[in-house]
Amino acid sequence: MIESHGVNITSAHYARMGQNECEKIHVASLEVLERIGIEVHDEKAKNFLIEAGAKADGSRVRIPEHMVTKALASAPKRITLYDRNGRVAIRAWGHNTYFGGGSDCLNILDHRTGQRRRAVLQDVVEACTVLDALPQVDFVMSAFLPSDVDERVYTQYQMETMLNNTTKPIVFVTPDFDTCVASVEMAEIVAGGEQAFRERPFAVCYINVTSGLVANGDSLQKCMYFAEKGLPQLYIPLNAAGVNSPVTTAGCMATMNAGTLLGVVLSQLVREGSPIAVPGWNGGPYNLQTMVGNYCLPDEQGVAIAMGKYYDLPVFGLGGSTDSKALDQQAGAECSLGLLFPLLNGANIVHDIGFMDAGLQGSLQLMSIADDMLGWIRAATAGVPVTEETLALDVVEELGPEGDYLSHDHTYRHFKDAYYSKLADRQIYSAWEADGSTTMAERAALKVEAILENHKPEPLPDEIKKALRKKLNFSKKFSF
Repeated sequence: MIESHGVNITSAHYARMGQNECEKIHVASLEVLERIGIEVHDEKAKNFLIEAGAKADGSRVRIPEHMVTKALASAPKRITLYDRNGRVAIRAWGHNTYFGGGSDCLNILDHRTGQRRRAVLQDVVEACTVLDALPQVDFVMSAFLPSDVDERVYTQYQMETMLNNTTKPIVFVTPDFDTCVASVEMAEIVAGGEQAFRERPFAVCYINVTSGLVANGDSLQKCMYFAEKGLPQLYIPLNAAGVNSPVTTAGCMATMNAGTLLGVVLSQLVREGSPIAVPGWNGGPYNLQTMVGNYCLPDEQGVAIAMGKYYDLPVFGLGGSTDSKALDQQAGAECSLGLLFPLLNGANIVHDIGFMDAGLQGSLQLMSIADDMLGWIRAATAGVPVTEETLALDVVEELGPEGDYLSHDHTYRHFKDAYYSKLADRQIYSAWEADGSTTMAERAALKVEAILENHKPEPLPDEIKKALRKKLNFSKKFSF
């Protein structure tokens, strides 16, 4: 911690937009909501909004400013997530930043063969195991879309796998409302019941909303469901600037933010005080050269996060990804930059570590590399403790200019304070040669394999495993 003129700086941070820019976008979002309106494709949600003072013309709903103001006043400023054993694991507020994997990659860059292939359920198991073991990773997502299970209930297979292979908090994604409910019910089985899960939630749903101006039915139903249960939710409408919103960053963000505010309003109408997190990425130009939804573009960095900070709401961000298809220089640079900026801007729950190729491919090696880079970034942005102990002037006086600091007790007490990479090579050339002249990607593959051989996630009790499997079989029988 740095003390300067009475101000303590515990970490480095940065804001892409100031109060003035955020205020202008907020006012523009209010105008979109009140004058233009948003397509709301669920009758129950529409009725909630109308009863509170909104106007509807078919599916187009217009929301007055007073509804937004009231909702923002009651929405909690914090989300707390627990681990599977009931211990606090994530305090999502302020500039607290936590990182985790992503979900549903169709393909995997196999660390054993170096080849790209379709993902299977065993890849989900191995991804959860790796994410559970990596020290800088704070939460787990499924990583892959398994191609070898019944596609109607693949989310339940993912949920069962995550619940069995990590004690860390879980972020899950489902394609529709029914599978969302089934996933929550599985988490409640592990927690010991509905109330126990509500009191100490260790899993939270990432709700994909069509866009800022279009709220699809499944997403609205999920929003209301989590609000009714008093569970936290990640309500995330995203735009493709230049495709379904203005191409400019400000115009894209204003319309996307309008959709975010609709989710906040709806959640608070259903249950005041219902915890909700808002988007921490997107809001910038789409890649109109390729028409591909890229995961590491510079223009959008920090824009949505700034709006979340403006509202003092928890922010769900994105980082640790690359659009490269290989573990090359592009992958390393984009992964590292994608981790740095969400942390500096203050996103709270940052997902998609290990994503490649616009989210179509995942890599356990990249997860390991991202974990190593995160250690570096956290060390580089941490506050510097300046105390009598760390200044060590008494040691300097004792040893003088030519003393042996290496053998002094002060060095022994503090030499482990520094961050030492587990993957970066910092040896002399001859030592690197003697160790096999490996690249970081090769060392990451060895680390992944060592984790899979040696790390055993804390197992669930057998009776819980059986209950989860019974729930899964029930879902298969009635397939949604």
